[in-house]
Amino acid sequence: DNDEGRFVADDIFSTKMHGQVPNKGFAILYRTNAQSRSMEEALRKMNIPYRIYGGLSFYQRKEIKDLIAYFRLTCNPHDEEALKRVINYPVRGIGQSTIDKLLVAAGQQDKSLWDTIHQHLGEVGLHQGLQTKVAQFVMMVRSFRTMLDTRSAYELGEYIARTTGLLQDLFADKTPEGVSRYENIQELLNGMKEFSDPAGAGGGTEPGTDPEAADQPSMRTLPDFLIDVALLTDADNNDPNDQDRVSLMTIHSAKGLEFPYVYIVGMEENLFPNMMAVNSRAELEEERRLFYVALTRAEKRCTLSYANSRYKWGTLQSAEPSRFLQEIDRQYLQLPARQQAPHAGHQPSFAERNGFAQRPAASPAPRRSFLQREQTAPAGPAPGQGQRNLKRITTAGQLPASAPSSGHASAGELPEGATVEHEKFGKGKVVKVEGAPPDQKATIFFPSAGQKQLLLRFAKLRVIADP
Repeated sequence: DNDEGRFVADDIFSTKMHGQVPNKGFAILYRTNAQSRSMEEALRKMNIPYRIYGGLSFYQRKEIKDLIAYFRLTCNPHDEEALKRVINYPVRGIGQSTIDKLLVAAGQQDKSLWDTIHQHLGEVGLHQGLQTKVAQFVMMVRSFRTMLDTRSAYELGEYIARTTGLLQDLFADKTPEGVSRYENIQELLNGMKEFSDPAGAGGGTEPGTDPEAADQPSMRTLPDFLIDVALLTDADNNDPNDQDRVSLMTIHSAKGLEFPYVYIVGMEENLFPNMMAVNSRAELEEERRLFYVALTRAEKRCTLSYANSRYKWGTLQSAEPSRFLQEIDRQYLQLPARQQAPHAGHQPSFAERNGFAQRPAASPAPRRSFLQREQTAPAGPAPGQGQRNLKRITTAGQLPASAPSSGHASAGELPEGATVEHEKFGKGKVVKVEGAPPDQKATIFFPSAGQKQLLLRFAKLRVIADP
């Protein structure tokens, strides 16, 4: 998705230069708020000003600032602003009156707040129960600090998010706002994974460097990540009165607005349409209606993009182009030129002929395909109409899977109530299985990570015991 962000930023810059288009003539639309991260980072690196319509920029959202505060405190325990922000979040029984006592004691002793709770806690005058809670918080932060030089930014960041209880606190909130906050935290961790992964950081070696040293790249740590974030978020201090900015917004927020140039990003199955909508006809139609709304926001050109792979839950997972792309009449599309000419004797598949083919699984880096719809062409059929003659495109991810390796569960083989093991979440119990291959999903409760919904074709589950 970082490549997708770079493509969009590059295309906006190119269109601006060639067409003398102001920044406010562009809009980037996405299905979920969490998708703004990669777009914001790409625009910032290109020095293209932007605004989040009807919301906050990614790094200004409360849940992101909370987790970043834990990162700052881990790197510098004397960061008093970060310490005061998270000492009682998630709630651990250290109320404001206790924090005030600690601040007064720190002032009287001419010590930092961290020194006071770390070395002089017994002198503050708290009762034993409160002392224990504060001491446990101190021990937790100290344990994080021992990992600063031995864990990558992602490994330590994900550990902090879980150990502090922040992930569990957000996961427990099932309101739309709570789900959005949880998705934002997951997107931050996805970004940290890409930052920590040398292969995803751009690859290649600088002229004059030792090739053997290049084979063993230095680990990117949490302090490195915070420096990168600080450089990115400097743009948040730009003049708020500057109205010439690219607009970023969810598709829901775009209703009633129009822009000369619109980019709809994340056009992938289980993202748009949303994973929770693919098994409900009514919800799928609502997603299709939203796609129509997004398309009609463009006055001159609408660019559609999807990623062949994205980081999810810390792993790079392949993605399929959205079914909505396959429903657009080809006469209204300007398809991208293929990256490579097919070899002699190769017969292109239907998906390849139409620009939707998947890259091979062994390809070292995700590639992107992009579609552009010219608004000067006649309007296409409304959603739900004129689709009977459209063929369903079969992509690599939809072909029948080969026989699974021994011990691993595949679609159709996982009974409810079974005990399974996941390489990341450990042992868990299957709550329910729904849908049909290749989109079959299992809801599994893991004692160490809570309840998760996993796509069976990606989950790599091992059945330990049948119900």
